[in-house]
This record gives sequence, C-alpha cells and structure tokens, in this order.
Amino acid sequence: MVKPVHRATLPITEPRRPAATPLDVRDARQPEPIQPLRPPEQAPNVLVILLDDMGFGASSPFGGPCRMPVADRLAGNGLRFSRFHTTAICSPTRASLLTGRNHHTVGMGGITEMATAFPGYNSQRPDSCATLPEILRLNGYSTAAFGKWHQTPQWETSRSGPFDRWPTGEGFERFYGFMGAETDHWSPSLHEGTTPIDTPDKPGYHLSEDLADRCIADIREQQAITPDKPFFAYLSFGALHTPLHVPRPYIDAYRGQFDHGWDEQRTRTLAKQKELGVVPADTELTPRPDSMPAWADKSDDERRLYARLMEAYAAMATHTDEQVGRVVDALENLEILDNTVVLYILGDNGAAAEAGLNGCVNHRTSLNQAPETVAEMLERLEDIGGPDSFASYPVPWAHAMNAPFQWTKQIASHWGGTRNGMIVHWPAGIDSASRGGIREQFTHVNDIAPTLLDVSDIPEPSMVNGVTQKPMEGASFAYALNDADASERHTTQYFEVFGNRGIYHDGWSACTKHGLPWMLLGETPRFTDDVWELYAPGDYAQANDVAAERPDKLRELQDLFLIEGAKYNVFPLDDRKAARTNAAASGRPHLAAGRDRVTLYPGMRHLGEGVVPDTKNRSWSATARIIVGEEPARGAIIAQGGRFGGWSLYLHEGRPAFTYNFLARASYDIESQDVLTPGEHELRYEFGYEGGGVGRGGTGRLLVDGKEVGGTRIERTIPFLYGYTSWMDIGRDEGAPVTDRYGTDRGAFTGGTIDHVVLATGDDAITDPRGEVEATLSVQ
Repeated sequence: MVKPVHRATLPITEPRRPAATPLDVRDARQPEPIQPLRPPEQAPNVLVILLDDMGFGASSPFGGPCRMPVADRLAGNGLRFSRFHTTAICSPTRASLLTGRNHHTVGMGGITEMATAFPGYNSQRPDSCATLPEILRLNGYSTAAFGKWHQTPQWETSRSGPFDRWPTGEGFERFYGFMGAETDHWSPSLHEGTTPIDTPDKPGYHLSEDLADRCIADIREQQAITPDKPFFAYLSFGALHTPLHVPRPYIDAYRGQFDHGWDEQRTRTLAKQKELGVVPADTELTPRPDSMPAWADKSDDERRLYARLMEAYAAMATHTDEQVGRVVDALENLEILDNTVVLYILGDNGAAAEAGLNGCVNHRTSLNQAPETVAEMLERLEDIGGPDSFASYPVPWAHAMNAPFQWTKQIASHWGGTRNGMIVHWPAGIDSASRGGIREQFTHVNDIAPTLLDVSDIPEPSMVNGVTQKPMEGASFAYALNDADASERHTTQYFEVFGNRGIYHDGWSACTKHGLPWMLLGETPRFTDDVWELYAPGDYAQANDVAAERPDKLRELQDLFLIEGAKYNVFPLDDRKAARTNAAASGRPHLAAGRDRVTLYPGMRHLGEGVVPDTKNRSWSATARIIVGEEPARGAIIAQGGRFGGWSLYLHEGRPAFTYNFLARASYDIESQDVLTPGEHELRYEFGYEGGGVGRGGTGRLLVDGKEVGGTRIERTIPFLYGYTSWMDIGRDEGAPVTDRYGTDRGAFTGGTIDHVVLATGDDAITDPRGEVEATLSVQ
C-alpha cells in the first residue's frame, strides 16, 4: 500500500525507517527501497516563456504587426487570454509571477535598481512568500531558469551574496542568464548559477539564440535521465527590452512596413483584433494623448528614423518567436509537448516608453537625461539593431503597440501599461473543442503560480522550510481552460507603479495617471491633486470616462484602492525616479556605504554599481600598482560601464591611458607619450568634479609614478547609471568594451601583472582638487 504524501508542509517529511535491525545482514529483512520524490501522478511539465516589454497590440496572435508564427500556432491549438494583466514594469511582474503574490507584498513595488527602505519597495522577498519553483522543487520537480533575472536586490549581486534571492536560492536548480534590467544581446553579461562567465566567443552570437540552446539542452538531459520526473522551465528572454538587437535579415524583412506611421497602425491593429475576436466588436480606439505627437506632423527625416526603429522592434519579436519555436519543436521531438503546460506570456508589461519622444540609438542617453538629436541618430541609422547600437523606439510607437488601450509601460493605472497577451498550450488538459478559443475572464500575473499548482494537483503549502506562509493572493484560472463562459474568480485587483495607480473590481476600473514614463526628473504633482477616471463594465479599452456621471462609484473604488493599498504594503507612494538610482537618497543598502575607498584585485569582475564606491557626481581616483615585463603591456586595468558609457584605465601598446566614454557621444582620452619601462609602476587617474549639480564636468589627470603625464577637461559626465549590467571588471573589460584601444581580446591585461587597484571617492581621493565637490544627489 502506497502511503499518502503530505505536501502542505515543505520539505516533505521523509518516511520513517526501521529503528532496529539484526547484527548480520543475512538475518535482516530487506526494507523497501527509498523512492525518489515525485509530484502527484500525471503532474505536467511546465514551460513558462516570458517576453519583455511587448504590448497587447504588438503580436500577430493579438492583432499586432509583429509576425510571430510560433505564437500563432500555439494559440491555434491552445487558448488566448484577452484580459490578462501584469504590473506595468519588469521586476514587479516577475516577482508576482514567481510567488503568486502582489508585487508590494514581496517587496517589489519598483525595479531592484530603485529599491528603497520601505517594506513594499525594498526588493527583499520575505521567506513567508516562498516561490513557485521552490514549491515545485520540494514536490519533486526539476527546475531551471534561463534568461533575465531581475529580482535580486542590487546589493546582493556580488560574490558575497547572500544568494538566497538569486535564482538558485529561490528554487531553481540551474540558472543561465543575466542579472538586472537589460543586457547587450550581442555581448551580454552572463552568470551560470552564481558565477560570472565569459561572453560566449561565437561568430554571430545572439543571446536569445543562446538561451534557447541552453533551455533545449537542459530539458533533453533532464528527460534522458529522469523521464518520469516533470520539469519546470522558466525561459525569460531579454527581448524585447532595450536594446533592440537583432540580426540584419530580420530587419530587412520589415523594411518599409511601418512607413504609414503610428496613428494608422493603431487603426489597423484594432481592425485586426476585432477580426480575430480578441477584443469585442464594439471596442473603441482610445485617443493618442496630447503629450505624443501625430505622425502627420513629423518631418520626412524623423519618419525615416522612427520607421527604422520600429522595424528593429518588430524584427526582434519575430526573431525571438523563432527561438521559442525551436524549444517547442524540441518538446515535440521528445514526445512530451502534449503534457507540457506552455504559458507564452507576451510581455511583462506594456510596450516601453522610456526612450522618449524621438527614441534613441543609445538608450543610456535617455536614462541619463542626455537625449540624442534626430540628426545624430540619422547618422547612425544603419547601426540600429547591430552591436554598435543600444536602440529603442519612440514613445508613440510604444503607444501604438498597446492598441487599443491608453498609455504604456509604467502607467499601471491604464490597460496600456498592464494588459498583455497570454497563450496557454496544453493538449492534455485543454479539450479539443476548446482549442483555438479565447478566454475573456479577468486574470493577473499573480494567478500563474496558483494555477500551476492547481493543474499539478499540488496544494499551496502552509509552511516552507520552517516558515509559515502568507496565502497566495492570485486565483487559479484552471477553471476557465475548458469553460469559456465560467464566471471570473479574480474580481478585485489593485495596480501601482511610480504613483500611477488603479483598481479593478467586478468589471469596473478606476485609475489615475500620475507621471510620464519618459520624464525621470522634475516636479511631479501631489498625489492628492491627481485626477481619477472611471470606466464601466463592458468598456473594454477604457475609452469612456464616466467619473462625472458616477461619482458614487468612483468614491467607492477610490476607497477600495486605499484598503487594498494598506493591505499589501503599497504606501507610502513613491514617484521618484532618478533620485532612487542613488542608494543614499533612497535608503537602501550599498556595500560601499561608509567607505570612500576600496582595494580591488585582478580577476574581480561583474561588480555592480551597488557594491563599489560610486564614481558619479563627485571627485574620484583609481590607483593601480602593476608590474610590466619586457614586451609592451596591453589591456584594461580597471573598467566600469561599456561601449555605451563608462570609463577605463588601461595600457595602450605599453603606454598608460585613460578613456572616459560619455554615452558613446564623446570620448575623452589621455595617454602618456612614454612606454612603461619593465618593472613596478603606480598608475593613477584622478577626476576633480566641478560641482554645481549632477552630470557636470571636471578635470581628469593621469599620473605615472607620481608624475602627471596628461590631462583633459571632461565637459559632461554620466549622472545616474553607467548601465544595468555593464559592470566593473579588474584586468579585463568583459562584454561590449568602453574603448576599442586595448589591443587584446575582451581587454584582457597582458604583458604584466596587476597587483591591486584602489578606487577612492570624495575630496581625499585626489591630490589636486579642482573646484567645489558635490557628492550628494538631490533630484526629484
């Protein structure tokens, strides 16, 4: 008789073994062998595929212009959920997906790089909210994650950990991908497990293709060894987040297909959506906001640029979908596709609007409030999509990709920020009569975890690893898989990001937009001055505001938002953006806090901005002790950032050199005239900040053995971010390099050794102060 397995408390208690046995094995009765842990019988495999920054109206299965034949195929044999919602921004959606809770409940009210000290925003998932992969692993699933991981607190991303909020600490037995908001798809910053690894040296390498390769290989290996053991694979692409990186043939296939512009595209998309039945026949197209220009008002040069940026976005969608197809084909070849629940989530929020009204060829310029001009971008038109660009499209294209809804990513108040297409493919669990259908029940990303537990016949645990669990806040939508007419069970849901907030209840939605996604600086209105809107049941696109006609219903929903917000750690509301990139201003930990200098050693790499002294908006220095041989030494000594913004102290053909790369728009170079003689030397770079605000200039000096060998005036500096995953390396410059002058592969230091480098900040960091130093960041 098989004893029942009690799964409410995890780990599952091991069966008791015989306490006493005879002395001689020949006299002993053979005990029953220990059975490996397995989930309940018939528990399916699970593959969750998550795309980044794709709006509801972008993909072909939901009426959009981006051709995604694999998504179309899965939808045709599965289900399309037309009222599925995310949180409106990256980290919160991912945290909610993997825990089944609201994003503020698990401390993820914003992205990890902007965490604060408040419980709803500290980016620290409490142990009382165990993750889905951990629950599945403790129930006998194999688990693995590939791609973007944007949930680890920034100050926990070094080798010092702790690692319990890394993928392998949150239930995934294997991880291959990148830590942070974005990475260069041609030259990504990668980790395997918790170890930083080299960018693969492969001609034509692209991250999305690599992630698919890794996912396929892992599933094949797992199934070859334990075919009776189901798996949970989380394939989280960096696409379609900035940067738009895609092989040229995919862009060429879209040439000229967006010349009609964003206004016409929204009209075409809505017509296609109605034809497909993914929106009701009476859906109205919401107007373009006054803050976004009309296509007709743009010049020919502007249209040429904007169309190319949109071509790159659509091309990346098609390219990524092709990689999904390779994974799906592998499952089919293994004959396990039918009993694999495939959740293909087309975006972790609405299409992104951070690039500004003109878009960008280097997104770091947008993040640092130093936008490129149209003329500058036109000079680099042919770079778009390739390794010399870090591009993203203009705000109105993002708005068009969210058709028929209002607004974009970050605007959690409106469906343009939160409604995304989702496809569920599971032949073993979806009746043949239901396949190809559309499900209109309200669903939310926090429903994913309870749904997958439901279909696996695994109970939501009350205790995990000795910690009593908070109940999941989502609701399983398994009831709707084979019943299109079933009443929805997720009837109330709040939304909030950067003060943009909304509430859904029994078909009604109330919302208020607080700020614009592309504005990182400046004053924002008081929360009490925000104007609320109200939309009635049946108004699919939130097109007709009835707040004036139903003030009673509006007040009811506003009060409900306050109740839900208090329940789930939403308060205090925080609309700061640029200021929250600074740890001291936001109140989050910083590993270099209280230290104005740190000694770094060769081999240290992937050091994030949250773990080393901050060299922005202040004076600083880097002092290296090196030993060179007879041959001219080359390569990076210390580098921070990369091709699209950063700095490097290095040797060029044996000569000490320094480059400050201002957002790939200006390169400030200093180089000694003399080649270093063999032996020990001290190289030192000093920057004296002029003060007077953020992103200001100053004077850089290069010294060799205490003697100044060169200097230059740097007109502007990077104020907020070198980059989300363009980290600091010692003895190399991994990924897309700060400069092309190293003369070695990946900037590897050759022809000598580095003993150590001292990175120092503040007045005491320099020997020749130039002007007043301001080390504080006081921006809104």
